Amino acid sequence: MISYFPTAVSKKGIFLYLISLILVSIIFLKYAIGAVWMILGFIEILVFFLMSNKFSSTWQRLSAKDYARDLLIGAFLLRLAWVVFSYFFFISQNGEPFEFDAGDSRAYNFEAEWLAGCPWSYVGDYYSFFYLEKGGGVSDLGYPLYLMLLYRLIGPNIFVARVLKAIYGAITCVLLYKLAARNMNEQVGRIAGIFAMVMPNLIIYCGLHLKETEMIFLTVAFLERTDYVLRERMITWGKVVLPLLLAGSLFFFRTVLGVLAFFSVATALLFSPNRTIRLARKLVVTVWVILAVAVLAGGTIRTEIEGYWSDRGNNQAIKREVQTQQGNQWAKYATGTVMAPMAFVIPFSTMVDTDQQNQLVLHAGNYVRNYMGIFVLIFLFTVLFVKKNWRDFSLIGSFVIGYLGVVSMSGFANSERFLLPGLPCLIIMWAYGISELNAKNYKFVNYWSVVVVLMEVGWAYFKIGSRGWDF
Repeated sequence: MISYFPTAVSKKGIFLYLISLILVSIIFLKYAIGAVWMILGFIEILVFFLMSNKFSSTWQRLSAKDYARDLLIGAFLLRLAWVVFSYFFFISQNGEPFEFDAGDSRAYNFEAEWLAGCPWSYVGDYYSFFYLEKGGGVSDLGYPLYLMLLYRLIGPNIFVARVLKAIYGAITCVLLYKLAARNMNEQVGRIAGIFAMVMPNLIIYCGLHLKETEMIFLTVAFLERTDYVLRERMITWGKVVLPLLLAGSLFFFRTVLGVLAFFSVATALLFSPNRTIRLARKLVVTVWVILAVAVLAGGTIRTEIEGYWSDRGNNQAIKREVQTQQGNQWAKYATGTVMAPMAFVIPFSTMVDTDQQNQLVLHAGNYVRNYMGIFVLIFLFTVLFVKKNWRDFSLIGSFVIGYLGVVSMSGFANSERFLLPGLPCLIIMWAYGISELNAKNYKFVNYWSVVVVLMEVGWAYFKIGSRGWDF
């Protein structure tokens, strides 16, 4: 078993990024991205591949306590550095500390800042009217409410709010390490924690005024605490309360996450081979799931869930039609049937300038997802056909497969933001796939190298060609 991120794989990742960027820039010279995006992307690539290679090797010798401490500090410092840089970078580019073409983030900040100065009675009336009576959506309630409460405590300070995001992101890395170590082994857990620490997308969102960092923190906390409870020798109602609250909180950030939280628990109970989960304990947790679903399925939440499900086909069709009308002529071909098989490796990296600067900020992180996708495939092949121990990962697997499946069948199959909540579980799969590398399956990594380059060039062709632009 490999207990660290190999140097050869790390160097290959850097090399293929440079090859892909050079080829795309030459082939589509008219749409080559600016130097600032190339430099930023290359820094992100170096941070991920070099730091994951170095620390996955050196930190394996640390005690579990020292590793968790260093992981927490390292993850926080990386995120804090980005928070500081991005705050002033966005001001220099946009005149305000928000990303390019900011929509949701500016609205979240405005709503929270406004309501933080209003009486509590008005706040209650506003949320009751807008989110409940006017159908604003329960999944739109969690983050604005959190931000409003934060602003009441510290004032409308955007920078401090993002420093807190850096803290949440760092804790998420530690929770992910514990979850992976408990499900696989300590070495795999440590690789996963380091991958999460240096993953560009998870770092970048700490500098955005969006809900994703908090949402991912709650998601990973739910999975980690639920896994802990399912492995306990004695299950009490007191131990069940925290996972239940975490699962319930997800409904207020993205409804499908809340649904899949309970689905993953039920799946883990049904398929887990853990012999310590006796019939009585299964009964207790099953009752918990049933009661929780019964409570949360009532009223507004149930209406929203039913609406998502009944409109899933229409949403996809409408999204494709809108994209086509806006000039994205090939968007109609990106259906759920096409996108679902690629769910473990998308979103694709945008290495051409199509006036979507936010995608350029994230392009290196998306490349990492494309490149590391081969290790998800190695993971799946190993647990399904080689070791046949897929039951050991029923909680993690059912959650991420369910979530990516839902997104693939929606109109947001290649949307980085909508795919992001599945990333932590994919990171665990990357780490497990790395640990299973051997002379026999390493050849697939070499084959994948060609696929990745073709993937980036092909996506650039799609982005430009679908708009009807000249090459």
